[in-house]
Amino acid sequence: MASSVDDKMSFLEHLGELRVRIVRALIALLVGTVIGLPFSQRTVDWLARPVTRLNYSLVFTAPAEAFWVQMKVGLIVGLFIAAPAILWQVWAFIAPGLHAHEKKYAAPFVIIGSLLFLGGGAFSLFVVTPYAIQFLLSYARPGLTPMITLQNHVDFLLKFTLAFGAVFELPLALTLLSRVGIVNPKMLAKNRKYAILGAFIAGAVLTPTPDAFNQALMAGPLIILYEVGIVCARIFGRKPAPAPAPAPAESA
Repeated sequence: MASSVDDKMSFLEHLGELRVRIVRALIALLVGTVIGLPFSQRTVDWLARPVTRLNYSLVFTAPAEAFWVQMKVGLIVGLFIAAPAILWQVWAFIAPGLHAHEKKYAAPFVIIGSLLFLGGGAFSLFVVTPYAIQFLLSYARPGLTPMITLQNHVDFLLKFTLAFGAVFELPLALTLLSRVGIVNPKMLAKNRKYAILGAFIAGAVLTPTPDAFNQALMAGPLIILYEVGIVCARIFGRKPAPAPAPAPAESA
């Protein structure tokens, strides 16, 4: 049975709890940003490598552009650093509505969720965007020289890094939905063909280039993560209640 405390919480109390969790998550993000800011210049130089290794240079067209780009990079680095603390606040918000035996999954939720988020970001930075940038810059030719601004390049990378980080949370999301009874493994398996179609649509929308290779780089992991989500839902999802035993026949 769900927590009796949670049963007595009013709507306004839920909003108050949500506000507390958001504030604590923002504090964690602030701490992560403070940790990440000293490394932001080095991080920006590293993010520029997909362009500089092709013998092109990045430029900035406003006096404060380089400064604000470093601040933005420090913020995103802080988000990845603070991911465990933010996920802990997410868990703390939903935990009162869980059964007592379900609350033991707090540590796996935070650890696995953080690793998936980091893994998605790493997959974007090391696999997808380098190929995408190489593909896009291959259109340069005599008389058509790329002049890429620092802000546009970093925004390009960070957008897909965050998108892939969020997408890689799919198995965790499916497991949670299964725990609360919204979906079940049988339903997920039955809708597999729609999930595969959705993965390729997401690949077409989220990947930065129109070619099938980069689309497959997005769709392939999504399909695998969906299958992992089905397995996790089967293992950790809510088990269906046993059918009631038939009533004994009355004797004549």
